[in-house]
Amino acid sequence: MTPEMDATQGFEGYARDERAPGVRNTVVVLPSVICSGVVAESIAERVPEATVTPHDHGCGQIGADKDQTRRTLRHVSENPNVAGVVVVGLGCETLDSEALAADLSVPVRQTAIQTAGGTDEAIEEGIAAAAELVPDAREGETKHEQFTLADLTLGVTVSDLADSTVETVNPAVGALVRRVVDAGGRVVVGGFESLAPHADSATALTVDAQTADALRGALERHPQQGRPTPLRRSAGERDPTDIALLWDHDPLVDVLAYGETATHDSGVAVVGSTGGFEETATALAASGAQIVVHGTADGVPTGHPVVPVLKLTGDPGTAAALADDIDIDASSAGTDDLVNAVLATADGAETAAERHGLTSFAVSRAGPSL
Repeated sequence: MTPEMDATQGFEGYARDERAPGVRNTVVVLPSVICSGVVAESIAERVPEATVTPHDHGCGQIGADKDQTRRTLRHVSENPNVAGVVVVGLGCETLDSEALAADLSVPVRQTAIQTAGGTDEAIEEGIAAAAELVPDAREGETKHEQFTLADLTLGVTVSDLADSTVETVNPAVGALVRRVVDAGGRVVVGGFESLAPHADSATALTVDAQTADALRGALERHPQQGRPTPLRRSAGERDPTDIALLWDHDPLVDVLAYGETATHDSGVAVVGSTGGFEETATALAASGAQIVVHGTADGVPTGHPVVPVLKLTGDPGTAAALADDIDIDASSAGTDDLVNAVLATADGAETAAERHGLTSFAVSRAGPSL
């Protein structure tokens, strides 16, 4: 299929036994701790089919912070786009690589620097482990099946509350979300920053009292509550109904903890995230999103190692200045254009970030470390 495919068509994805279909088919080299990040990167560099998810966690984490990192790494590893995982540890980290590998429901191998006998030995073990997973990934290339929007979990987020984002990107993405939901698909919206200043009134955006209570509690616990938002324009200046344009005011059916996987059958859920686009994209990957749509007035070009990221802007100046980094100019694109872009990406078309090899991986913190 081509990027100009008809919006009524589906896409060819990678069939998974127990998971939703993948739109990519990669082997992830996953460091369980910051200390093994360089080794993980060295392994991935030697295996063309592999990508790496370096981060600065896993050492000295306690309580909710450790639980959140573990939950996130596990569920990112189980994203439908992942064909297999090599977990790389140090050997003395609090987030134990062997135990993490044992929890994964995908094809997995594990190595650790201390148990392997050193850095070089761990790199060689990791390369061999990844090589064992590559044939399965290549076999997946022959397991293309036809899927539709109903088989997608679409991740959605914006980096700012600029006029062009709220007035152009949000309703454009909202129309896309409506198409996905009406087709029976699932949407997860990332980030609480825009809703945190409106904890009480935001509950009107939910489907029922239980979900309203869950959202209120999550917003009241959110670290940005009562503090300036990192979004470019203060969320306090925007009414929640303006923000809800991003998902076409469809009542939110679930509230996910950071790193949690979405389980709702269809409709829109929201997941909290602190930090920037990278942390939010990771939360969306952990939720099971196969594709992320990212609205940005500034043209943030970064992608993600596990999920393809479609970049939208509502600012024609940004679209012109960063033509090679922006996938869609929402100021001139229609809903069919957005649907077609999502289907083309699901079918294998590279996004701008993928063409440039721009990926970044980060995990939000839930508390202090030792």
